[in-house]
This record gives sequence, structure tokens and C-alpha cells, in this order.
Amino acid sequence: MTAALVFHEKRTIAGGAIVEMTIWRVPAAVPPTTHGLKYSLFYGFPDRRVVAFDNERGKGDHMHLHGEERAYVFTTVEQLIDDFLAEVRKAGGEP
Repeated sequence: MTAALVFHEKRTIAGGAIVEMTIWRVPAAVPPTTHGLKYSLFYGFPDRRVVAFDNERGKGDHMHLHGEERAYVFTTVEQLIDDFLAEVRKAGGEP
């Protein structure tokens, strides 16, 4: 099995900020996760990340908020998107 795109959306919002969300179903989970998804959700500008949620080999599910990295507990794709968009709104973006 190869990776299969589950969801992708990219848009530019007020002030030139970018919101991009990409979620893939992968043939093997990205350790230490077990859910079988690889994702990257980004809000920021071409030269500055404001909010991001992603999972990375060795780090697992986590988020970046204003330059600080924190653990994230993944439950569902829908909750991931909801949590990300809530953080975007808190950061002043209107997705």
C-alpha cells in the first residue's frame, strides 16, 4: 500500500496568512504513533509559523504554538482539524 491523501486544503486569508492542512493515510504508523496517519496543519506566513500541528518520526503527535512545541493527543481526524482551527482563531486568524 502507498500513502493515500485523506484531506488537503490550502487558502490565503486576511493579511496574507496561509492556512494549509494535509492528512495522509500511510502504510505504517509514524512511530511512536499508532493511528496510521501522517499530517501537517500549518497557519502562518511564508517566513513565520504561528500554529502548526504535525506528527514526526521519533516525536509523535505534537503542535507548535508561537514558537513553543507541545504534545498533542490525537483522537480523530475531525477533532484534529477542529483543534487546529480553534488555535488558529486564538492566534488571530479567521480560517
